[in-house]
Amino acid sequence: MVSLSEQMHFWSDVFAIRGSVTLRVLPRVLIFGAIAAVIWVANELTDDLNFHLAVAPYEVAGAILGLLLVLRTNAGYERWWEARKLWGGIVNQSRNLAISGVTYGPQDPSWQARFVRWVAVFPHVARRSLRGEHDLPEVAALLGAEDAARIAAAEHMPSFVALSLAQFISQAANEGRMDRMAFLQVDKERAALIDHVGGCERILKSPLPRVYGIKIRRFIFLFLVALPFALLDKVGPLTPFVTMFVAYPILALDQTGFELQQPFSIRNLGHLPLDDISQSIENNLDDLLQPVQETKKQDFTERLAS
Repeated sequence: MVSLSEQMHFWSDVFAIRGSVTLRVLPRVLIFGAIAAVIWVANELTDDLNFHLAVAPYEVAGAILGLLLVLRTNAGYERWWEARKLWGGIVNQSRNLAISGVTYGPQDPSWQARFVRWVAVFPHVARRSLRGEHDLPEVAALLGAEDAARIAAAEHMPSFVALSLAQFISQAANEGRMDRMAFLQVDKERAALIDHVGGCERILKSPLPRVYGIKIRRFIFLFLVALPFALLDKVGPLTPFVTMFVAYPILALDQTGFELQQPFSIRNLGHLPLDDISQSIENNLDDLLQPVQETKKQDFTERLAS
């Protein structure tokens, strides 16, 4: 049995404006409605010309157009879903890297705390890099303004952070404070972070071919401009409204496919919640530091007592 909350969720989605493509396609819907109105008025004022066309060709064209729009939406969703899986990998690898470093690295609370903070910095830097941003307030809060400025000045910020993490564990291994086998495992986790960012950059820098979008949108334009001619005999003065009724789902599907193509840009409605994901990783890693901080505080108390 459907619960009341599920029913309310349905109606809230039906009338939702935020997160919907409605406002972005509404001007186009109105333009096609205006074109249909002009056609209807011209038909009413002209007795010598017959603007009426059969409906059958539009039914065939509409089926083809619907198939193309589904393919476009699916292509956009595949990019969005792959990006989400890659960021799921960043979440897992960040946790694994921090846990491995704390467990197998030097049992020095200061080293552990700084290492974990550098790991927590990586998702923030990756997010900013994918968005083309170099303002790093989260990094400054974790590492300080000096390190944040060094990272921001790097040509590829995620690689800079990954290099710093590699130097951390390499130095610990060279000093004999980390087992060589543990070093190889921890470094493997670190390298996987760069692999995931590289996958995201592939999505970012390889959008769907423009020729694909151009052809679909030309087809949409021709279909919606010609549609009023098939409606004149059927609905008469309602032609502009029926045209807009048909135009809205077509244009909305086209816009949805476009919005899903770039899952990292905050300008797109379908962007991934990278701010929340990055903050969640930071919170998770901060919890790992709690035992470390308690141990450090206990050691300090014992030194004072002695």
